[in-house]
Amino acid sequence: MGVDTERRVDFDRLRRYRLGRARQALNASDLGALLLFDVNNIRYVSSTAIGEWSRDKMTRYCLLTRTGEPIVWDFGSAAKHHRLYCDWLNPHDCKAGLLGLRGAISPDAGLFERAAAELQDLLVQAGVATMPLGIDIAELPLIFALQRLGITVRDGQQTMHDAREIKSQDEILLLSTSAALVDGAYQDIVEALKPGIRENQIVALATKKLYELGADDVESINAVSGERCNPHPHNFSDRIVRPGDQAFFDIMSAFNGYRTCYYRTFSVGYATPAQFDAYKRCREWIDASIDLIRPGVTTDVVARAWPKAEDFGFASEMEAFGLQFGHGLGLALHERPVISRLNSIDHPMEIKAGMVFALETYCPAADGFSAARIEEEIVVTERGPSIITRFPAHELFVTNAYDFGSRPR
Repeated sequence: MGVDTERRVDFDRLRRYRLGRARQALNASDLGALLLFDVNNIRYVSSTAIGEWSRDKMTRYCLLTRTGEPIVWDFGSAAKHHRLYCDWLNPHDCKAGLLGLRGAISPDAGLFERAAAELQDLLVQAGVATMPLGIDIAELPLIFALQRLGITVRDGQQTMHDAREIKSQDEILLLSTSAALVDGAYQDIVEALKPGIRENQIVALATKKLYELGADDVESINAVSGERCNPHPHNFSDRIVRPGDQAFFDIMSAFNGYRTCYYRTFSVGYATPAQFDAYKRCREWIDASIDLIRPGVTTDVVARAWPKAEDFGFASEMEAFGLQFGHGLGLALHERPVISRLNSIDHPMEIKAGMVFALETYCPAADGFSAARIEEEIVVTERGPSIITRFPAHELFVTNAYDFGSRPR
């Protein structure tokens, strides 16, 4: 949290850095401007957000030209709120806007044409109307309206990924703080994880803990136990946890917008030899990939440290995608680099200092239903990898372990 007695996150510096990176990426492209609907890109460029509600509504948008300041169109009264509280933006650049709400408002209402005409006028004023306009995501009627006005539309998402792939010191501190919130949630999970509790109850207590600690968005929590562990369903259910279950969790939460993706695996009461073995192999795979992380290493090298899909029970790399996996973290859950055997072997990218990403591995157990899942979040430094996920994971954690004494399990 911000205080006057210590130098922590400098939000003015953070805003300057992000906007500067976006301008740099725009100027290096052949685009004259970026029109952004992805809420993470809007936040990166303008430092405005109105919460999880807006993530899938397609109603907020932001324009950044080569020569101008960010202009934000927001939902109704949020625009007035920005004029009052976002003093890093020009007040006249905080506008109320509305398009189609993902088709709920018919294109016949004319909102797309009105917005396209306004955008064209702004591009003319900025002197970039003859250059392509980069758009990250959009409703198709807006693209059609822009094209009818003679505006060339190009992919702007790659330009924004160019901007966002290297994190500043403030972004890294926010990502580390976000991970610390999940450290605390896992402490509550291991204390509560005992026979009789349901997966959804674990999701509820973790969500409550995260918001109490200061999270601004708990995007998703996977809670998977017992026979649901293999294959990985990527969700949670109302299953009751039983003695001897293996259980793994993935917590995707955000602090000041900066996200986590943070798996941990536990056994409940006691663990079987098959569970210990699966966890050991899962840990070996993730450690092998962490050991490779250095500036200049390419992602195909990291992907090759993981087993092929066929080696752990899947027919193809597409079917196994996301199990032996790496992905960038920032304002979005999936940023550069994305590392897997599916895409990285033939299309590698260079790992750079300042990248922050998660590495995750998965190993089915020999019993046919248990499985281990581990994930660590990595900051790439000039000296190598720095791990910011700190809840213990080097050995299989048995929660609320039974005391069998000298008796066999």
